[in-house]
Amino acid sequence: MSALSLASSLIETLPSGLPGLFNPWKAGCPHDAAGNGPAEKLSRLALHLDCDPEFILTGEAPGYQGCRYSGIAFTSERLLGEGAIPRIPASKSRLSDRRLPFSEPSATIVWKTLYRLGIAERTLLWNALQLHPHREDTLWSNRTPTPAEISLGEPALRMLVAAFPAARIIAVGKKAEGLLHDMGIPVAAAVRHPANGGATEFSNGINKLM
Repeated sequence: MSALSLASSLIETLPSGLPGLFNPWKAGCPHDAAGNGPAEKLSRLALHLDCDPEFILTGEAPGYQGCRYSGIAFTSERLLGEGAIPRIPASKSRLSDRRLPFSEPSATIVWKTLYRLGIAERTLLWNALQLHPHREDTLWSNRTPTPAEISLGEPALRMLVAAFPAARIIAVGKKAEGLLHDMGIPVAAAVRHPANGGATEFSNGINKLM
């Protein structure tokens, strides 16, 4: 299966149009910059998936400063503009209409750690829930997904794991760890999510795995 076919199949498992849940690969955001709609995000995801990964880092859910506009978990507009994401050429145009490019703290921490350990080229980034959970009164917000919402990501996660059976799964945060456990998918490690002061614990957890 080609990377684009895999990306398309993964996204086809996800609903679109649910209140408080945004699907970056099927729905347009009013704050998308011109030329950064669902099709562009899907193409970017396919480039990310086009490898033979040794690790799959699985987080909780997309954030409004990251995957909502990039289409890739733990990846921000700023990182893409800098050409910091393997297999994806540096973005020459903006992804959002925000005055300055979005820079997600968790994404910065994750990629800094992956490069420091020399595994950036061999790692895929994913989420337990692939839809962005936001407050209904503002798109530029993040909220904790409910257990029922988290379960919406199970079909895509199963498909991704099956597509790369040799990859070691790393759960990033308790929500991802819980879903993987409930699915019966063994993890090589469970590490602290880098958000909310967890950067050092996240980095130490990945170091121990290495």
